[in-house]
This record gives sequence, C-alpha cells and structure tokens, in this order.
Amino acid sequence: MASLRDIKTKINSTKKMRQITKAMEMTSAAKLSRAEMNAKRFVVYMDKIQEVVASIALGSQSATHPMLESREVKKTGYLVITADSGLAGAYNSNIIRKVLQTIEERHTSKDEYAIIAIGKMGLQFFQKRGMPVVESVVGLKDQPEFSEIKAIASNAVSLFSEGVYDELFMYYNHFVSAISQQVTEKKLLPITDLQQGQTTLSSYEYEPSEEEILNKLLPQYAESLIYGALLDAKASEHGARMTAMKSASDNAEELIDSYTLAYNRARQAAITQEISEIVGGAAALE
Repeated sequence: MASLRDIKTKINSTKKMRQITKAMEMTSAAKLSRAEMNAKRFVVYMDKIQEVVASIALGSQSATHPMLESREVKKTGYLVITADSGLAGAYNSNIIRKVLQTIEERHTSKDEYAIIAIGKMGLQFFQKRGMPVVESVVGLKDQPEFSEIKAIASNAVSLFSEGVYDELFMYYNHFVSAISQQVTEKKLLPITDLQQGQTTLSSYEYEPSEEEILNKLLPQYAESLIYGALLDAKASEHGARMTAMKSASDNAEELIDSYTLAYNRARQAAITQEISEIVGGAAALE
C-alpha cells in the first residue's frame, strides 16, 4: 500500500497538472471564438468568388483554362493540413490516418504522388517514413493571414499548371462544432465542382476577354480555397484542443478525488493502528 507521503505527492502533482490543462482549455476557448468568426467571414467571400468564376467558366462557350480540364493522371498531389503541436485529441491522427490509407489504396510507388504539408505534425510523420514531401510550411499563427500561405498556395497551383502532378487533393478537419471535427477530402485541381450550389448563373460583361479574366481569377480562386480550408482547420484545431484539455481536467479532478479518498483511508488506518498500539502497550503494563 502506498505511503501517505506518496499519495500526497500524487495529489499535489495532479493538482498542478489540472491547473495547466485548465489554463490551456481556457486559452483554446478564446482562440476558438475568433477562429470560428474568421472562418465564417471568409465563407461569404468564397461564395461570391465561386459565383463569379462559375458564371464565367460555365456560361462561356469559348473560354477555357487548364485548371478546368481533366487529364490523364500520372502523378497526384496531396495537400495536408495538420497542427504544429499535439494535445488536441485525435485531430492530427485522424487526418494522417486518412491520407496514409488513401495513398496506400491508390499508389504502389512513391513516384506516383507528392505531398505538400502544412503543419509540423504531418510534416514530421511523412518525413520519418521517407514519403515524398515536396514543400511544407510550419509555425503559422493561431489566426493565420493569407500572406503566410500565399507562397505555398501559389506554388501548389503552379505545380499543377506546369504538369508536375495532374490532380491535387486537399485534406483537413472541417469545423462542425467545438466537440466535433470532420475529416474532409476535397479535390482542389482540376476545378470540377463550380456548379455545386449554383442554381442560377449571373450575367456579367467582361473587359478584357473572358479567358484573360479566368487566367487571373482561377489561380486566385484555388489559392483562396486553400486559405479557407486552413481557417476552417484552425477553428477545428482550437475546438479539438479545448475539448481534449477539458477532458484532461475532468480526469484530473476524478484522480484527485480518488487519491484524496485513498489518503484519508490510509491516514485513518494509520491512526487506528497507533491507537491499537497504545491500547496494547497500556494493557501490557497492567
């Protein structure tokens, strides 16, 4: 049986751990509120730019662009968004497991795919297994700005346009609620889902030509999809970490109660033993 000192040490160390997890829970809750707001605001912009792009691409009889055309797939790109740190429950492992499962099902050689990693957890996982990571970015802010991922988003689009890979998929956690995140696979390139959610196409007058506008607008649209997914993923990350830290705090509370009960029982047993020894000693003197 553990001594009173051992149990007391466990109680104190668990209380300190509870203070840390509680502070992390509150910090993540504050970050979540802002991240959720940023993600919702960006949806309005994305809806409008998708409407404009769809109106041009689907309403035109002559305008074409390589980003809209499917081609024979010789190599696939995977853009994977994870966090820079753990302590967020299954947030990172769910994404990594999904990507790994997909790659194992679709490919037999490392020459058939390339990975673009956003976030340290995913980057380290793929690098340790010798998987082909062609580009990465880590150390993003909790509330990332577009300028932080502009270069990697632009390069991801350029690699498709240059034929380095023939399709690009994006994986991230979609924010459903503070306690629920959904692993999402989205085909980023070629762009094939412009008509999704578009019941009617708006009519626009173009200056200069439709093709010139598409040349400028389509890369911007694809880059915006990446940034929107990142904002969504950040909200999911803060929600997952808040939930994980709340669970850790609750578990610590239960451990403290359990240790306190064990401490009180051990203390009572020690007192009872001391009384028995005193009584026994007194009886021996009579």
